[in-house]
Parts: sequence; structure tokens; C-alpha cells
Amino acid sequence: MSIALTTPRRVAIIGGGPAGLMAAETVRAAGHAVDLYEAKGSPGRKFLIAGKGGLNLTHSDAPDVFVSRYRERAEAVGGWLADFDAQALRAWALEFGVETYVGSSGRVFPVDRKAAPLLRGWVRRLKEQGVRFHVQHRWTGWDDAGALRLQTPDGETTVTADAVVFALGGGSWPELGSDGAWVAPMAATRIDIAPLQPANCGFDIGWTPYFSERQAGAPLKPVVAHWTDLKGEPRSLQGECVITATGIEGSLIYALSADLRDHLARDGQVELQLDLLPGQTEAQVLEKLQKPRQGRSFGEVLRRQLGLTGVKSALLFEVLGREAGQLPLEQIAHALKRLPLALQRPRPIDEVISTAGGVRLEAMDAQLMLRDRPGTFCAGEMLDWEAPTGGYLLTACYASGLRAGRGVVAWLARA
Repeated sequence: MSIALTTPRRVAIIGGGPAGLMAAETVRAAGHAVDLYEAKGSPGRKFLIAGKGGLNLTHSDAPDVFVSRYRERAEAVGGWLADFDAQALRAWALEFGVETYVGSSGRVFPVDRKAAPLLRGWVRRLKEQGVRFHVQHRWTGWDDAGALRLQTPDGETTVTADAVVFALGGGSWPELGSDGAWVAPMAATRIDIAPLQPANCGFDIGWTPYFSERQAGAPLKPVVAHWTDLKGEPRSLQGECVITATGIEGSLIYALSADLRDHLARDGQVELQLDLLPGQTEAQVLEKLQKPRQGRSFGEVLRRQLGLTGVKSALLFEVLGREAGQLPLEQIAHALKRLPLALQRPRPIDEVISTAGGVRLEAMDAQLMLRDRPGTFCAGEMLDWEAPTGGYLLTACYASGLRAGRGVVAWLARA
């Protein structure tokens, strides 16, 4: 079956996440016909999953700090955010009656902490404005004539349009549609794509079975992480993380994961050091360890003198060995403040929160149009940028969708 969309100024949006929906809204507001194609049975599946954690929409960071979260892509993403920043996103949500608030961490959430009302209101408004939704339509590439190939429940169909926006996500949520399957057909047409990599991810360490069986799922809080960034500068950050069956993950680890991942790729190894006793200096720890044990076990000394119990105590023994209490006290004190963890590898890409890599920004103009494919735009997580959790990912997806949508409108006006 073949469908030829020959009406002038007809735009196809491929992907129904926030970036695709934002592009659809922008293009339709300019008066163009918009057809949105979504591989799953409904749009916004990943958006809804984010809502299970309260829907962290954005962050209250000052603008310069906010933009810095995008690392080497700060300049490019900062340009998108100049058009649609955190405040604009909060104002946009309010159009649907969704009020937001700033949490203690600076993250911004809807008052009801739910994604479904916002998504339902958005999709309903888009349909009322004339955006046509086509679900269970998976893009598989281009045919020889340059038409879009789409796999549907009724078989393959082809679609032509005056402009196209791809917003196909990364590769970290295959069950929700972000499976990275778009990479192969795009790479086959020589679109410049940086390999997809885990981002906001945990890492394998290789615990002993004894430790893994007993401590998997245990939270480590608070701790201070010490690591070296890619420029060789020492860095530190306090937060919380979680022991897993294979290693370590959680918000603190996600915040450092780009540096840790890139170190592993470059050097084949990386060490993360954890301060298990924030608020106490190494000298204070040593002084407490030097007090007479009075026949107590080493574990009891840790509990009584230092307040170290549970998973933190178990982690010390895991790293130093069962005979940790027989080591020189100076070595123990140093380990408690700088416990070394040798990271082996990031977790697999289909387990992580987001991905790095994607269509390189250098292959696109400032309006996110592919230089070698006029009229073809890309937006969202499928672009080569990354950000930590905290609302930065979602905000940039919205902003890039707006940028691509405006790019389509401008290009159609010229064409």
C-alpha cells in the first residue's frame, strides 16, 4: 500500500515523544498540515514512565548553570534554550492547568506529580488543532524515490511530505520505542552519527557473591564521590547512590557517569573514590580508631566510634577484605574517606536512563536541518548531546522540538 501526500506544505513528524509533539505543535501553529507517526500504540510512552517518578519537568538552576549541564554541547543547546527555557516550559504546562513547584533539590515537578494529565491535554489539543496521529507506524528508512517507509499493522506503506522532522529518541528504552533502530537506515545514507552510548547509567564493579546477595538494593547515603574529570582535574560531589547486584548506580553516580564512561573508553580503567564519613576529617577518623578497642570486634568499633553500620561497614570489608581490622589504622582511616572502587563497565544501553551519541550537530544547520538532506530535520535525544537527570534532558527535548519546528516553517517559507 502506498500513500502519496502531495498537498503542498505537508509535514511528517516521525516520533511521538516530547520533541516530536513540540515540533508538531509548532509547525501546525504556522498553518501547515501535520501528520505524526508513532511506532507504539500511543504517543509519549517514555514521558508517562518519567511520570512514575513524579515527572521531573525541568530545574530551577540559574540560566548559566543550567546551560553548563550540557557539557561540550552547552553552546548549541544553550541556543535552543534561549528560545524555550525552564520558565517557558513551566508557563507552557500552566496552559493545561498544570501548576509546578520547585522541590528541595531544585528540581521542578507538577503539583500532582503526574504525567498523564499533561500528556492527555497536550495530545487532545494537538488533535483539535488538526494534527493527525498515526500510531503503530514504525519508520524503517527511505525507498529509492526518497519516500518514507513505514511498517504498519497492515503492512508497509510509503509517505512523502514537503518536510520531515525525526524525533526518534535514543536507545535506552526499547520497550517504549526508543530502541535506536533508526541508526542503521540513517547511517546507510551516510548521515553522520556518533555511536550511541550509555548515559545516566550505573557501573559494574564485580562484587563478591557474599556482598552482592546481602547488600544489593541498599542505599549509600550520604557519601561524597571523588573522581578525576577528563581534563585531569579532581572533582567531588556529595549525594546518594545504591548498591546493585553487579555494582553501583543512583543519582550521584548518574551525575558523574559521563566522565566515568569516557575515562573507561579512553584508558580502559577508572577509579571512583567514596567518602563514607562526610563531615569528619581523616584526622578525626584516625583519632577515633586509635581509642582502645577493649575487646570489641572491628565491626563494633566502627559502629561505636564512627557510627558506621550496615552497607557502609559491609562495603569497607568488601574492599579491604575480611581482615580489614588488622590493617594499619592510618590505612583504614584513609579508606573510610577515600574508599577506592574500580569500575569495570557501564551498564548495558537498554538498562540506562538515557543515551549519548546520535546525529552529530555538525551535520546539521542551526535550525537542526540535515545539511545533506534539505527539508529533513532531527530533534530530541536522537541528537548528539547529553545531560544529567534533573529535568535537563526533558527541557532540551522540548526546546529542540521547538527549534526544529521553527526550522521547518522557515525552510518551507524559503522553499
